[in-house]
Parts: sequence; structure tokens; C-alpha cells
Amino acid sequence: MTTPTLPLLTLSGDEVALITALRTDLLEQRFKLDLLDAYFNGEQLIRDLGISIPPQLKGLHTVIGWPRIGVEALESRLELEAFRWADGSASSELDEIVEANDLLDESSLAHLDALTYGREYVTVGSGDSVDAPPLVTFESPMDMTLFWDARSRAATSALRESVEDGVRAITLYTPFETIHATEVEGGSWAVYDRDQHNLGVVPVLRMANRQRTADRVGHSEITPEVMSITDAACRRLMGIEVAAEFFGAPQRYILGASESAFQDAEGNAKSAWETYIGRVLALERDEDGAVPEVGQFTAHDPSGQTKIIDLYARIMATQLGLPPHMLGYTSDNPASAEAILNAQDMLVHKSERRIKRFGATHKGYMRLGLWVRDGKPPPPERRIEVVFRNPATPTIASQTDAAVKLVQAGLLAADSEVALEMVGLSTDQRQRVAAERRRAQGRQVLERLTQPGIGAPVPDPGVTPEAPNGNTGL
Repeated sequence: MTTPTLPLLTLSGDEVALITALRTDLLEQRFKLDLLDAYFNGEQLIRDLGISIPPQLKGLHTVIGWPRIGVEALESRLELEAFRWADGSASSELDEIVEANDLLDESSLAHLDALTYGREYVTVGSGDSVDAPPLVTFESPMDMTLFWDARSRAATSALRESVEDGVRAITLYTPFETIHATEVEGGSWAVYDRDQHNLGVVPVLRMANRQRTADRVGHSEITPEVMSITDAACRRLMGIEVAAEFFGAPQRYILGASESAFQDAEGNAKSAWETYIGRVLALERDEDGAVPEVGQFTAHDPSGQTKIIDLYARIMATQLGLPPHMLGYTSDNPASAEAILNAQDMLVHKSERRIKRFGATHKGYMRLGLWVRDGKPPPPERRIEVVFRNPATPTIASQTDAAVKLVQAGLLAADSEVALEMVGLSTDQRQRVAAERRRAQGRQVLERLTQPGIGAPVPDPGVTPEAPNGNTGL
């Protein structure tokens, strides 16, 4: 007779096999992600060609932060502002989830990871209490992975692994429940919680960057081309540092000097630096009366190296879609304002594409959050709109001019919130404008009510009003 096992405390054979497969995928990807993280933080190891760097300077490390600049320049234009219903109805239920999870701030971290690693994960779960809003968290691909169904464009399972207080913990996401377990002796897992949500879908979404139809995982903005140019520029900077060590003090030569010129008073050999700054400048004549010949080699000119670094900067600007001046490259003739704006076109277009791709993920986890909270999916006709700030950063004057022209043409009402949004006001600013308009309308109504003939009796012009003491007041 077999002893029945408690499903709450143990994993089934299928669950163990699924965890093993997901962990294998996670560990396989971790090395690539560590490399991308090293380039972003400027901690990558530069491969030495073994020609120009002497052994004494093998520990010299130079850093050039072009990968970080490229990623952060793109991320800074992906500013999430608000969630709202597309039909314009009140979005208090959406605002509750946003504020409870600090999504407007956390989204910038998700965008940064997605651009750096090529992907980011979003999980949705129940709140800590029955009345609490659903919990939405962004997870690094260093700790999480999923299996993807290309046909349904959804996850079939997902796994998150972490080490907390020296104990390895995992969370397995399936279409009907979320399983939390910790590792015990012998490499097995002890389940301590099962959240049976019964959604029928895995409550995990992937925010992928630069997807392709054959590769839905996503790719980093730090491409192999970016890595190669970064390494080349770092080696060139290292060469400048080495040259500075060798040629910081101009090399000199002495012809016809006696041995005593390089010895101290006791006959001991002087150090190279003492020789350089000491008696070599005041040498004695030899026994034939000839003066030793002293000369200096041409000093090292680093301008050739800096020109190569400028070339690398221009190549890197093309790879990252950035204006060259953002990478430190400047020309003798400063660019005009129009030229600078044109140079940002590629960056703006990339930002718009990322907004469209990442916005779909933001909509997805918000609908999942409503589903978890209400126990049923929101009606499909109620579409969620994700509001991003304009990545082109136009001037306020140009935005205001466009809004005014639309109002004058009758396409927008003067008090329309759409007009305020076109001007570039944030959500909080638009709410303050709406509140000020309501106060102004209230004051106007009050003034009309207190006007003679509307809210108060109109005095007869033929009757002289009496003073408070009964006199006529004249």
C-alpha cells in the first residue's frame, strides 16, 4: 500500500521535469547576459593583441562608456506617463494598480533592462490581502525565463530563481497555478505555497527588444558591432596611456659622455630619473677638450591616436543611431540647430518603435492585473491606452502652435484635454488645469447669481434707501 502524498508540499514528476528544463535554459543564457552587463557597466575584459602593451602594464584598464550612453539615450525617450481607458471614461481602477505598484517609475527600470539584455519579464499575482490591488513586478532575465508558444504568442510556463538568505528559491508559473518552493538537501524542492489562480494563461509577459519572427526572445542594443568598436576604442585609449608613460618626459641621448656623468660622488650609479634631471645638463669636457653632444628625440604626438578614436565615435554613432556629438565627437564647424535635429531622426524613430512594442506589454500586464483582481477578464471592447511622452521632444512653442490651430479650425474644443496633452502638459498638470477651470466656472456662476435681477432684489430707483437708524441717509 502506497502512502498518498500531499500535493501542497511536493512537486509532481511533470513539475520537476519542467523546472529542470527551465533552469537549464536560464543557466545557458546567463553567460551572455553577464557579458552584456559587463559592457553596460564598463567592466568587460579587453583582449590584448600582445604587441604594444608591455608586461608591466598588463593590469592597466581603460573604460569608454559608449554602450551605456547608447542604451540610456534611447531609454530616456521612453517615458511612460499614464494608463487610461481609450473611450475616455474614468480610469480610477487603472490608477489604483499603477499607484500600488509604482509602475510609472518602475517602468523605466524595465525599459533599461530590456534594451540592455534584450528582454525583460513582467509577472502578475494576487495582492497580500483580499482587498489589495494585484501585484505587478518587473523581473530581470538574469533570474527568470519562460517557454513561448509562437502560435498563440503567449507563455506556456515560466520560472524565476533567486537566492534569499543563502537559500535557493524558485517560482514556477503555469496556466492554472503559481508554485513557490525552496531547495532542500539532496537537490529536491519543498513547496511552501501554491496560488491556484485558474486564469488559464501564464501570468508572465516578456518585454522583448528587437524581435524577429524566427527569434522572439529579443536582442540587446549592445550588439556585437558595438562590442567590437568599444574594444577597439579602449585599446586605443590604452595605447595613449602607455605612450604617455614612455614619452611623458622627452627621451634624450648623450654622445661622448664619460662614465662619471652617471655616477654620484661615491661612484655609485645614479637612477634613471636622477640622471635625467641632474648632471646630464652640465657635462664636463673630456680629456681632449670635446664637449659631449646632447640631443632630444621628437616627443610623441597623440593627435594621430585621437583621430582614430574620433573615427570610432562616428562608427559607433551609426551603430547606436545617435548624433556623433553625444559620443564626444565634434567638428571644427559647429552644426546648426536643424542639423542637430536631423541627426536625431534615427533615435526618434527607434524610440517610436520601442514605444509601440513595449506599450503592448504594458497593456497586457494591466489587463492581467484587472483579471486577477476581478476574477474575470475585462471586456474586450474596453481598450487600455498607454500614454508615453513624445520621444521627439519638440519645443513647447511648436506644440502650442499646433494645438491652437486645431482649436481655431474647430477640430478640438478649447477646453479639450487632448489639446492640453498636445501642448505637452503632464497628467498631473492637466488635472490641475481641469481643477482650476472648475474653480473659475464656479466663480463665474457665483458672480452671475449675485448680480442685480438674478440672485438679489433690485432696488427701486425712485425710493431712497433708509439708513440703519431710520433716517433717509441724506
